[in-house]
Amino acid sequence: MDKVKIGIIGCGAIAQVQHMPNFHELQHLFEVTWTCDVSAGLAQYLANRFNVTNHTTDYSDVISAPDVDAVLLCHRDPKTEIAVAALNAGKHVFIEKPMCFSNEEAAAIHAAGEAAGTVSQVGYMKVYDPAFELVYEESQGWDASFVQINHLHPTNDLHTSQFHIERFDDIPSSAGEQSTAARAAALEQALGPDVPTEASRAFFTLSGSMIHDLYGLRFVMGNPTRVVNTDVWKDGRAVSTVLEYESGARCIATWIDLPNLWDFKETLEIYGDDKRVILSYPTGFSRGQLSEVVVQEIDEKGRTNARKPAVEWESPFVAELRHFHDCIANGTTCRTPVKDALDDIALIINITESYLKGGPVEVAR
Repeated sequence: MDKVKIGIIGCGAIAQVQHMPNFHELQHLFEVTWTCDVSAGLAQYLANRFNVTNHTTDYSDVISAPDVDAVLLCHRDPKTEIAVAALNAGKHVFIEKPMCFSNEEAAAIHAAGEAAGTVSQVGYMKVYDPAFELVYEESQGWDASFVQINHLHPTNDLHTSQFHIERFDDIPSSAGEQSTAARAAALEQALGPDVPTEASRAFFTLSGSMIHDLYGLRFVMGNPTRVVNTDVWKDGRAVSTVLEYESGARCIATWIDLPNLWDFKETLEIYGDDKRVILSYPTGFSRGQLSEVVVQEIDEKGRTNARKPAVEWESPFVAELRHFHDCIANGTTCRTPVKDALDDIALIINITESYLKGGPVEVAR
């Protein structure tokens, strides 16, 4: 296979800022043949802007089209229905995070992918960041005692306003109602009925934003054995959790909404007795800004040194699309498959359960 013919379902901010410009850059690997959105104006706008032949408001048109090998799903959550339908139609599927919200949804997507035998990749772009790859290498071969995650999140509007993002007011009310109902059903499936507002907000924050920190943590540390405790405050707009690992190591992970500050702060900090590795990310709505890595360690003479490795310039969004193509065209093993994302969905549920319970929760295996 030379070019992968791909349809885009969901034409909002992440498609406009990242995916469509990146497909243009990767036009030797991909040909975008369809755009789809519940907003007819938006689907047509993106098709016109990037010279895409076909546009529609009905995802069935995309997944049944003979000129579509793969679909990229970045529509409003939950994505389960369309993901399963696309896999059942034999398409390769790239699913932007959050993949879904409940274990049952995750299992359904995974089962459809297994039956289809196609590539199903989750949009965990940060593990394709050259800086993360450096940190992963630096984290191997020694024992981490403590990991800390800090995710200080301003409103996305502060960063998306740096780009021209088109919006239309032609979305049918029924589309919003269906999405809201599906989201509520997934929440109940994950946590049961009558979930308190602050807990549901925290749950969706974990699923939609802190998921980046949790899957990166999994790559570095593996799955935790226990959620020691979880605290939620600011009416659900802040969450902090303590995770325990089989080695005895702990991770303290915090996400907090600080809406009016421009600076976006997201760090992964790995601490051992004689080595520290710190990774700092830019916002996902940036282009051309590199993540940064600092390594502190003790040399053979007992002196503490700090180094800041140079980071390659490739965008993680571009790198994950290259990998998606490689998996389809060359059979390369997917680095971020749906199968592995099942652990992340389960962990998010366990973290929220720890808050609701007010105590420790054993991590589902």
